[in-house]
Amino acid sequence: MRKLSRIALAGTVCLGFILSLVSFDAVQAQDKEIQLKVANFFPPPSRQSKIIEDFIADLEQRAAGKIKIRYFAGGSLLKATTMMDGIEKGIADIGVSHIEYTPGRMPVMEAAELPLAYPTGWVANQIMTDFYLKFKPKEMDTVHIMWWHANSPSVLHTTKPVRTLEDLKGLTIRAPGIIGDVIKALGGTPAPMPAPETYDAMSKGVIQGAFMATEAQKNFRLAEVSKFLTNTWVVGPSYPMYVVINKNSYKKFSPEIRSIFDELCGEYRERAALMWNAIDFEGIAAAKANKVEYIDLSKEEGQKWEKAVQPVIDDYIKRMASRGFKEAEVQGWIKYLRERTAYLTQKQMEFRITSVTGPPEMRP
Repeated sequence: MRKLSRIALAGTVCLGFILSLVSFDAVQAQDKEIQLKVANFFPPPSRQSKIIEDFIADLEQRAAGKIKIRYFAGGSLLKATTMMDGIEKGIADIGVSHIEYTPGRMPVMEAAELPLAYPTGWVANQIMTDFYLKFKPKEMDTVHIMWWHANSPSVLHTTKPVRTLEDLKGLTIRAPGIIGDVIKALGGTPAPMPAPETYDAMSKGVIQGAFMATEAQKNFRLAEVSKFLTNTWVVGPSYPMYVVINKNSYKKFSPEIRSIFDELCGEYRERAALMWNAIDFEGIAAAKANKVEYIDLSKEEGQKWEKAVQPVIDDYIKRMASRGFKEAEVQGWIKYLRERTAYLTQKQMEFRITSVTGPPEMRP
């Protein structure tokens, strides 16, 4: 009997020792520094890159040494076109790009890129995440969404004046994807080139303009090669831009780190909205410094432009129906986007956030 007791006691001691080792290893695993790689296609000097640097610094500081991040800006690790594949494969853990660099891959999110008259950068940014959270398109299930953001409404940066629809005919304009469809509907010829190539193409006369946010006057130096800036917010789409993390990388976080990470992503959703809105003012300053003429469409002219781009919306509905989505469902997405735009426009005015685009009551 005593022998059995001694055996049982020894077994209990051994089991306790083994469990203590397992517990110690678990604690060690949780305390082990997590190393991440972040890829961004925006160049290092840009505000779109600086805001990611700020996010990285805040995450490392709040994680108290449990996360260490290496940052690769300017497409140095992953190009904009390979960003989503690179995140899925783990080449980088976190990535920043937009859906038009992989056209057709995120068809539901393309609804948020239609010419639905987002008045400002702040509204466009809020719309993207709201739309994603409302409809949760399966096309994004391969990654974990951190937040969505967007450029301010596309405006025309041109070498020739564009005051009416007729003025756009015969002009070749940098505009990819759905944004290119908008230019075509307006009578221009779209050229789907990467944004960094726009400056050279305009300076050499290969194209006569670009359909990009106002901030491009500064950040892509378009103020140096354009003579006119036409405020086309009533038809100017915004690119849905994503910030995502590899699913396995996200799963590595302890509950404590995950909570810190998620909270910080929520904060940067709003910071990104304010950033995009603010840099348009820098674009206007660059335009003025280079004596670029600013053109506002009259209300009547704007209505002509809105009517001209309606086929782009109709074609999207038909295209999605051909892919197996119910037409009523797609129309529901667009209805939500229009209603949300009206709601957010009112909220922006209540918050007294001014912008360079949108109706006069939203400007300084």
